[in-house]
Amino acid sequence: MSTFKQALATQRWDDHRYYHHSRINQSLHFVSAMSFLVAYVLLFIDPPMAALVGWLVSMTTRQAGHFFFEPTGYDHINQATHDHKEAIKVGYNLRRKVVLIALWALGPVLVWLQPTLWGMVAAADDLMGFARNVGWIWLALGVAGLLFRTVHLFFLQGVQAGLVWCTKILTDPVHDLILYHRAPLALLRGELLDPMDHVAHRGQGA
Repeated sequence: MSTFKQALATQRWDDHRYYHHSRINQSLHFVSAMSFLVAYVLLFIDPPMAALVGWLVSMTTRQAGHFFFEPTGYDHINQATHDHKEAIKVGYNLRRKVVLIALWALGPVLVWLQPTLWGMVAAADDLMGFARNVGWIWLALGVAGLLFRTVHLFFLQGVQAGLVWCTKILTDPVHDLILYHRAPLALLRGELLDPMDHVAHRGQGA
């Protein structure tokens, strides 16, 4: 258990120091975390609506932060190139995320072509019904994406690494709320990039 906790802390630390320099990205992660928690509650009440909130709000804000605002140049704080960070990324790097987002975008097309999803749902008779059926597709995609990368990591880095990553993803909303709750205020002060003094200090102490 101690090694599991240590591996989880390492994955969280690496994710933060490598991929969350932008205060805009951090602020969007804060918004994403709050909406993900709402989606978690909805999952037990209204699963397709939980998926709609998760993908349209939580994932959109989260991934927009990475794609549009996170610096992709040389990381002087961690002394690493963007290509190096992408290569060692445990979860979904930008290339894998493009594939995932493409599958997400195909969800409404699939429901349009197959209104009953091959008999698994009732055909929608209004826009809300159509959206809910898309929600079921997106819920399945979210579960599949989580399980696929978890099992993939079993073969690449071992069972513990995969389970640690899965745990990290599921608990990220709570962790991000704690870690980035001050980011919007820093952004309002005009600080576009986190100075990452804590990262530099930790690196010197290593």
